[in-house]
Amino acid sequence: MNTAKEQHGKESGRHPKRADETALELLVHGVGGTTPEAMLDDPRTVRISGDDTSALFRRVADRDAEKRPDDYRGKPVPEAYVWCNLTSGNGSRALWLLLLPFMVVNLAHWMRPNARHKPKAVRLYGLLIRFIGLTLTVLLVAAACEVALDLAAWQCAGTVACAERHSWLGFLAAGPDGSGGWWSQPGRRLALAAIVPTALTTLLWYLSHRTWSAYESQRPVPHEPDADDSGPTSALGKPGFWYGRRLVARLRAAHTAAGLLTVSAAVGTSAARYDRGSGGPVLLNVLGWALVGALIAGTATVIVVVARRGRSENRLDTTIDRTVLRALPRGALALLALTVLYAAWSRPGWHSAGRLPGDTTFGGIALVEGALVLCAALVARALYRTAPDRRTALRGLGGPATAMLACALGGVMTGGVAQRVADWLDGTGHTIAGPPVLLSWQASVIPPLLVVLAVLGAYLAVRTLRMKKEEVRQVLADYDLHADAAIEGAHRPDHARTERIAGTRARAALTDRAPLMIGAVGAVSLLLGALAVAGAWATGKVPGVAADGTYPIVEGAAEAAQALGSWLVGLGFILLVTSGRRAYKDASARRTIGILWDVGTFWPRAAHPFAPPCYAERAVPDLTWRMAGWTRATGGRLVLSGHSQGSVLAAAAAWQLHPAVRKRVALLTYGSPLERLYGRWFPVHFGPSALASLHHQVDCWRNLYRRTDPIGGPTGLPGEGAEQVDHPALLDPLAYGRTERHPLPAPILGHSDYQADPVFAEERTRLLARLRPEVPQPRPEGEPRPEGAAQESGEGQGSAGRSSG
Repeated sequence: MNTAKEQHGKESGRHPKRADETALELLVHGVGGTTPEAMLDDPRTVRISGDDTSALFRRVADRDAEKRPDDYRGKPVPEAYVWCNLTSGNGSRALWLLLLPFMVVNLAHWMRPNARHKPKAVRLYGLLIRFIGLTLTVLLVAAACEVALDLAAWQCAGTVACAERHSWLGFLAAGPDGSGGWWSQPGRRLALAAIVPTALTTLLWYLSHRTWSAYESQRPVPHEPDADDSGPTSALGKPGFWYGRRLVARLRAAHTAAGLLTVSAAVGTSAARYDRGSGGPVLLNVLGWALVGALIAGTATVIVVVARRGRSENRLDTTIDRTVLRALPRGALALLALTVLYAAWSRPGWHSAGRLPGDTTFGGIALVEGALVLCAALVARALYRTAPDRRTALRGLGGPATAMLACALGGVMTGGVAQRVADWLDGTGHTIAGPPVLLSWQASVIPPLLVVLAVLGAYLAVRTLRMKKEEVRQVLADYDLHADAAIEGAHRPDHARTERIAGTRARAALTDRAPLMIGAVGAVSLLLGALAVAGAWATGKVPGVAADGTYPIVEGAAEAAQALGSWLVGLGFILLVTSGRRAYKDASARRTIGILWDVGTFWPRAAHPFAPPCYAERAVPDLTWRMAGWTRATGGRLVLSGHSQGSVLAAAAAWQLHPAVRKRVALLTYGSPLERLYGRWFPVHFGPSALASLHHQVDCWRNLYRRTDPIGGPTGLPGEGAEQVDHPALLDPLAYGRTERHPLPAPILGHSDYQADPVFAEERTRLLARLRPEVPQPRPEGEPRPEGAAQESGEGQGSAGRSSG
């Protein structure tokens, strides 16, 4: 054994040392991020590895800790992994607000309930969610076409009164007698306006490609399961889970092509309809039908590409479908170019009037989305019945409800843009027809939806008040107080203090009511959306006009809903743009918005390639390489310490370790949403069986939580004594009143500053004591290091060592 130590010391360029003298605490922060100085409680820190996006830091005094093991006997070397810039870096991240519906539908993909022996149903669920994501891309590009092609080029530029108010449209406008410049023909105006939705599609493609290169191109530690190890039950431990290059590339090509085909349809079908009805040249009529056929063929190709999953998680899939990546977008772009030439062909008798057929387009998208959501709900419910778990959100319907929420967000955002642009172009002149009728109906359903939310809010408020009363008694018991101060020796309780603590606990419990809110919003949105489509198609008029001649109360309600809904849609859009601008200029606001992405962009982009990038595809390999390299180089003990979202990253990184390395790691989580949020909403990957497997595969695990914490909670894993994962709920505040140790009132910490509790240091010490130190074994002679592994520097960075597999 000594020979092995000496040999390894020579290989690593350092002197051999005793394994039990080395211990590392790898700290991973949570949502919102923090600074290395705050994590390490020292103003003097140094970056030992990484870049400006994510990095490892130590205190300056600990920079060469591995060279001085005697100085760290009985205490670990703290090391901070800072990843906050992955979600709240430069100002361009504020643009991710516009991708919110894409992020939400991507979450729905990972919310599939557990299933037994239903592989076809599992694949069908993923297929349906990917199709919903595809409709959202089409919806966004169709909204851009509505604004640029219909409202600006077709309606305003084709109306003398509207064009006169906007001088920048002068070169597109026709005179009162129908005469005008070269661009005044409707087909040429549409061809020129197609630049806007085409640029939007190109921008989405560029952002998806660039962010993948910056975030998701990091290869995980290569590993294979031990022959005698059953492997992790969670898919997060599979070698290819955090490397979805092939799938993202395929979906990016398909969605880009879908966007370009949507623009082609908006430009070309209008000209084709005119050619079929005008009795014009036969050649143009033939070209119009050929264009429709090409659009159908392109749409079918996109559907086939999206239907193929194209991803392998059981291995590191480095292949790329280059034919699809090149041929599909280029073919769609070529068709768009031909469509623009076709639409720009001279048609002197063609004049624009009314609206383009937006109602049919947006209504068709809404119907398809509703049908896909209903099918996904049926499949999810069937899957849930095979392995029911009452802790699963909405009894397995969390994914379809979230997908419906994504569709509702997409409809509100696109409708808001169209409404505001129409108001800007027309004002109060009523010179143009305005946006499609369906968008007015969709805006009109927002007030009823808000009424439902208000009722739910009132119900939750009442439940919270009742829970607060129950918590008052529990607070008194936790701090050994008595309501009756006349009892001899009893401490006199402070009523206001007790109310604050009980109220904080009751409000923290609202997190557990989130499924009720999401389920209600999803169901009501589906119902109201169906009614909006039916009303728009049945009447062909906006709600206020359609209600004329009915009962006065109906007329008043319809007009009020239409006016209020339009105002609310516009307000929502303005707030979104304002938040984006503020986040672009203000780093603190950008960090606040980053909290949303910390939760929403943890998962790989498996359903929508234009969603904000998955930071975990960078953070998980970072942590895995560090742990594998450090344990390989030193053989020392390692405590992986994760707070909040950092505990989720820690668990995902632990699953990625080779089983032999995982057995040399202790897990300390605090304020962790592993079971409370992830286990309920993502049961396949963080359900009871997955967390139980992680418990058995790491050396030891301890979880800390508070009842005042709205995010963290217990894991619920069984165990007794040393095998128990959950520590009893920590008291918060640490002291009820003034004491010798706390002469000033102790604050209610909630989700923050778990290290302030003495229990934190005690549990960390126990984990280190329980860890079984092992001596690293030398590599066989001639065995190479894994690709990407770096030699350890003399400054304590550690080598990115290989996984034993």
